[in-house]
Amino acid sequence: MIRHAFIFVVLAAILASFGLSSCRKPLSFSEGNLSFSKDTVLFDTVFTTIGSTTQQFKFYNNDNKTIMVEEIELVGGENSPFRVNVDGLSGSKFQSIEVEGKDSLFVFVEVTLDPNNTNNPVVVEDSLRFRTNGVDQYVNLAVWGQDMYYHSNEYVVGTWQNDKPHVIYGNAVIDENTTLTIPAGTEIYLHKNSRLTNFKGTLNIEGQLGNEVVFQGDRLESLYDDVAGQFYGIYLFYAKESRIDYCIVKNGTVGIHVFNEDPGNVDYTLRVTNSIFTNNAFAGALLYSGAHVRAENCIFSKNVSYGLASFAADFSFNHCHLVGYSSAGEQTPAVGISNLGYDEVQDVAYYTHINQGEITNSVIYGNLDTELVIDTTDATNVLNFNLNFQNNLIKSETTYNNAFFGPDNLWNEEPYFVNPIDNDFLFYSISPLHGGGSDSYPNTPGEPADGIGINGVPRATPSPDIGAYEIP
Repeated sequence: MIRHAFIFVVLAAILASFGLSSCRKPLSFSEGNLSFSKDTVLFDTVFTTIGSTTQQFKFYNNDNKTIMVEEIELVGGENSPFRVNVDGLSGSKFQSIEVEGKDSLFVFVEVTLDPNNTNNPVVVEDSLRFRTNGVDQYVNLAVWGQDMYYHSNEYVVGTWQNDKPHVIYGNAVIDENTTLTIPAGTEIYLHKNSRLTNFKGTLNIEGQLGNEVVFQGDRLESLYDDVAGQFYGIYLFYAKESRIDYCIVKNGTVGIHVFNEDPGNVDYTLRVTNSIFTNNAFAGALLYSGAHVRAENCIFSKNVSYGLASFAADFSFNHCHLVGYSSAGEQTPAVGISNLGYDEVQDVAYYTHINQGEITNSVIYGNLDTELVIDTTDATNVLNFNLNFQNNLIKSETTYNNAFFGPDNLWNEEPYFVNPIDNDFLFYSISPLHGGGSDSYPNTPGEPADGIGINGVPRATPSPDIGAYEIP
């Protein structure tokens, strides 16, 4: 009897379990479709062979029930230039992906394009297909691809073509006794930590008004439009006589870096005219001992540290804007001048002469109370400091009245710039900059800035405008 009772209990338990199972509802999925955070993933212009940043979007299950995505497919398949990651999985096809009710998943997209052998940007398209409950939905993928000339840790010489951009990856070097000419309209994009280096050679940048040569970072997304420090900049080491005209260098670390010069130079190491150096992480112009630089009609603006930083260099700046207003927060004055030099052979710092330190017809201004600092040391009383400031507008808590500063400097007057926050340093006619200069300090005759402002307007005589611009 006991044995029969045991068998009966076991059979009852089994039958009960079947009964419970038959009463449980089968698992069911939503019969709805997906919604998406965007219907098109559009990339900014991407250089061929150089990968893009990652873009993302979400797809949503708006139902209360779990939804089964039967398939997600990159329509172009394995040959597509786009790369896709769905919820942490990479590939071109994904199947049986469950999305719980009121939940969502991320999709990440990148793209790398092959050269298209054209000078103009070309649109490249693909799409992602989402199949849910037998219904296909699509998210479009699109990118503008731009061919370019690519310079990766190589020597550069001759004349660059300007029919498509140049990308510098690493160091592009002008070698000893060679010349690189960059014509008007050339666009140069530099990768992170990259630079154009003139080592004992000659650099000629030949931009034009309205057709400037532009140096900037190679990240073309709008997110990077105003990010400083994306590349190093233009470097001159022991350079032969070089020229830069109508050039824009923005978002680097240093706009132009000049260290020493070729001993055979007769003229300036560098003549830079009608050019703009803006939003660089350290300085617009960084000059070291041995350098000899002339700047005319130039704008050094919104650089995070200095517009001009000179360490025992010789320089002459005429009709320039040397202004702060960095959006990253100004930390140092627009102009810093020191007689502390550096001998790279002996690896020692030393104090030395400043044979020419001249700023004339220029505006030195910004958000700080003092935008000009001069730090000279002469422990032996034998050094010469030939500094000369004439017909400038200078913002400074200390108004100097010594042999270095002429009586026609303007101190702490409002320049009335149009919009310094947006990098517009034109000024209104009520500004003291208008007619505040002197033609006793003209731009160099025969050079590109002779007789005009950076905007091409002829200089008034005998009282031109202070700064790079001339307004009617």
